[in-house]
Amino acid sequence: MPTLAEDLLLVLFQPASGTIAGEGTLYYVLAGAVLAELSLGEHVHTDARGADASSVQADAQHPPADHLLRASWEYVVEKPRSVQAVLAAMGPMLREPLLERLVERGDIRRVTRKVLGLFTSSALEAGDSDRRAHLLAAIRSVLVDGAPAEPRIAALAALLFGSGALPQFDKEIPWTSAVITRAEELKAGNWGADAAASAVARTFTVTIVNSVIFAAASLPRR
Repeated sequence: MPTLAEDLLLVLFQPASGTIAGEGTLYYVLAGAVLAELSLGEHVHTDARGADASSVQADAQHPPADHLLRASWEYVVEKPRSVQAVLAAMGPMLREPLLERLVERGDIRRVTRKVLGLFTSSALEAGDSDRRAHLLAAIRSVLVDGAPAEPRIAALAALLFGSGALPQFDKEIPWTSAVITRAEELKAGNWGADAAASAVARTFTVTIVNSVIFAAASLPRR
């Protein structure tokens, strides 16, 4: 099954332009998705220290099977780290291997084109898979239709909102006050009674999403 970070990168991919939405903050967002999945899988947990600080601790007896998730888990199992430290350390290493997975799976196609008939350049196109459409439909169902939020989709929607890229999806997901309100609820951990995730995992996911937002807001603007 694709990781949460793979699904987030796939959703952020823009087929019309062949670009990734939110490139400026992407590595924070992808690292946030990795941490969220480790939390939902109970591979890591948080130790709150005050109102605005927390450390990530790993369950040394419960490593994840996926090697990309495991790399982040191993960084934390050495010793507890702050969420911000994990985002900064692991994020820059995620984009390319995650993109390669999407290409290998057929969700995205990498093509070579001629520029001015002389130079070659690599470009990204939509692949043959319909997974991106299914993910967007699930996110839309939660944000627009108010459907119950399955934990992975809740985390995906919250991270998409936290990335700041959600307004770019206005054609598929209307950027309205109702959608913003629902996205804020997901960001706060209000996923609905049917969301099969522990309260601890939800709370940690909220911490992660807010850390992503804080980190993204701290980046210098061009």
